[in-house]
Amino acid sequence: MKKTWLLGFGFFSISITWALYNAFVPFFLDKFLTSTALIGFMMTIDNYFALFLQPWIGSRSDRTNTRLGRRMPYLLIGMPLAALFGALIPWHTSLLTLVLFMVLMNLSMSLYRSPTVALMPDITHDSKRTKANGIINFMGGIGSIIAFAGGSFLYEKHHSLPFLVASILTLICLVILLNNIKEKRDALSYSPAEEKTKISFKEQWNRPTIFLLGAIFFWFLSYQGVEAFFTLYGTKHLQLTEGQSSFSLAFFSLAFVAAAIPSGLLGNRFGKKLIITLGVIGLIVIFAAISFADALLPLRTLLIVGGICWAMININSYPFIVSLGKEQSIGTRTGIYYLISSLAAIASPPLMGGLIDLLGYSVLFYFSSGGMVIALLFLLCVKDKGLARPVSDPSISTSL
Repeated sequence: MKKTWLLGFGFFSISITWALYNAFVPFFLDKFLTSTALIGFMMTIDNYFALFLQPWIGSRSDRTNTRLGRRMPYLLIGMPLAALFGALIPWHTSLLTLVLFMVLMNLSMSLYRSPTVALMPDITHDSKRTKANGIINFMGGIGSIIAFAGGSFLYEKHHSLPFLVASILTLICLVILLNNIKEKRDALSYSPAEEKTKISFKEQWNRPTIFLLGAIFFWFLSYQGVEAFFTLYGTKHLQLTEGQSSFSLAFFSLAFVAAAIPSGLLGNRFGKKLIITLGVIGLIVIFAAISFADALLPLRTLLIVGGICWAMININSYPFIVSLGKEQSIGTRTGIYYLISSLAAIASPPLMGGLIDLLGYSVLFYFSSGGMVIALLFLLCVKDKGLARPVSDPSISTSL
């Protein structure tokens, strides 16, 4: 568990960077673009890289063999570059330079995102992966809270400060990971023969995997639309200030953090599918209810409950998809997971932006609730008997 907490610093750096990117880059784009749909399209740049690069890099890292291990070389290259280009984003002088810095930052992030995620199952037994995923997402949630709460304060002081602080924290996290995670020492199995074994995408597909990926696509379709447009929804539909709008997301993230470890424990005790299903049902109700919230208190209250439901989904979904494949295919299945979630993230903001242009911002949460309904239908088709059984873990009673 000590190694899991340390690995959480990698997720911390990813979360704080993406949270700031999604919260404040739309404001930069809004100065140059009048179409909400076009802003939504620009916010999907990272997902185009994820669509093509992350599956390949995830699979490639399964077969990488260096002195530092399978995954760590990708972190060593990608994290410093992401820190550099992320810090440059608020210093854009035109739409061209803004897009250039966005592309370079997203390209850099794509180099290490899948390997970072794949490190968790590498160093964690299958029976403890939902609990471990809760821990690392707890760390990621802390990063999101800092981004939305502290970032809002820093943004009002100067637009560059949140991005500069995030870049410094990314470099600090890289040092922590390099000094504490030694793959050839900490990985459960580290065989050069396995590294050279080619794991193809074709070998990964089975019926439960296909239905689960369908569910993942639609719940990310819903979530990504909310994430991309919530700050604009707050300012343009609810008449909140930019600071109030971005700070409201901290309530969602705070609830996610509080529920992250319990969600992992619940998934381990009662089964991943059951806990995910309860979370999906919860978000169907919450997203529909937010459409009627017209004041900060009910809005933030609903966001708290929504954060708990999202934790139940997000904490258990990645270990679920990994459990449906072989141990030697962890990086490959991580890439497939990001392939599907990235397809959703590519489709959602432009689609949502177009609907907003036609129908107004009130459509945002109706759309998201409907996407969750479709995700639920796919999830109910996943027959996980013998594939993702609840695991009796004697350490649960004494764990956090």
